[in-house]
Amino acid sequence: MNITHYPPVLFVASAIVLGLSAWAGTSLLGRRRQLEDDLRPDLSVILGATLTLLGLVIGFSFSMAVGRYDQRKDYEEAEANAIGTAFVRADLLPAGDAARVRILLAEYLDERISAYTTNDERRLSEISSKTAQLQTDMWSAVKGPASANPTPVIALVVSGMNDVLNSQGYTVAANRNRIPTAAWVLMVVIAICCNILVGWGFHRGKGAGRLLVILPLVSAVAFMLIADIDTPRHGIIRVQPQNLISLAESIHPN
Repeated sequence: MNITHYPPVLFVASAIVLGLSAWAGTSLLGRRRQLEDDLRPDLSVILGATLTLLGLVIGFSFSMAVGRYDQRKDYEEAEANAIGTAFVRADLLPAGDAARVRILLAEYLDERISAYTTNDERRLSEISSKTAQLQTDMWSAVKGPASANPTPVIALVVSGMNDVLNSQGYTVAANRNRIPTAAWVLMVVIAICCNILVGWGFHRGKGAGRLLVILPLVSAVAFMLIADIDTPRHGIIRVQPQNLISLAESIHPN
């Protein structure tokens, strides 16, 4: 299981790992080798540079996650536009073929909405199979009239149906486009180093232990937020199929 696909799990795991790193710095390294006063300024410089690097990597990863989220939103809008256009262009077909294409498009639209709103992996597999079958049926529904009457008007219908099929493929590709594992590893490694250094140079005193948990918790929250935006299905911040739902309400309002 890739824990970056499950933001709450990532939060708990990263908080524990980073908290242990801070504890290792203050308990293990601090006991073995106390920092001399003249070395503390050097440690502060190193810690500041490391924290700056961690902030840059987190900011870069957050930017990548937001970019992917915006891309998924754009593809949802493009998919709704493609289905709506194909539904309208179905009027250019003979009456019998047009009715069949509209029915298939309506069923296909419902499946696409379910694909956005469902988290269950088994249900997603069923939706994927049904979507593939509907795509085959829709293409067959326009291929027959196009072969029998290859006119520029019918070509518009074929082009619209092709956009419907392509838009779903773009959406699937966008959902698979995640932050690289190397970026996650880099963030975690730098965060661990930061917490170890913070723990090593931490001044012991009454209530100091409570301050030591701040950096692990803040880093864990940042990781969870990045993962939440980056994951298309298991996060709180998700792309809602508002355009597809609006289209479905206009096609069959009941």
